[in-house]
Amino acid sequence: MSDAPAFVVANFTIHDADEYRVYEKGFFPILKRHGGEFFTFDDSTIHLEGEEPVEGRMVFFKFPSEEAAKNWYADPDYQALSEHRRGGTKLKFLTLLHGLPPRG
Repeated sequence: MSDAPAFVVANFTIHDADEYRVYEKGFFPILKRHGGEFFTFDDSTIHLEGEEPVEGRMVFFKFPSEEAAKNWYADPDYQALSEHRRGGTKLKFLTLLHGLPPRG
């Protein structure tokens, strides 16, 4: 599945906006370095079904491959920057999803 894209979904609540802003400011250059593409974030998702509605912020972005996503996460610059996310939020999950390979 090396030709398939990979998606990352995160859910967290922000408890220190200043600390989280440091993370946000440094996030996009590192994401782009690994071919990542930001899709959206939402602070007020609408729960349609299931036992556990999501609370807080949902973030959704894409990488060209699983390898690119893993390289982004393992990047020492990202890991250093993510300390600001860890300090400013309570993370519920950060999950890598495998996309479908191209058809044809």
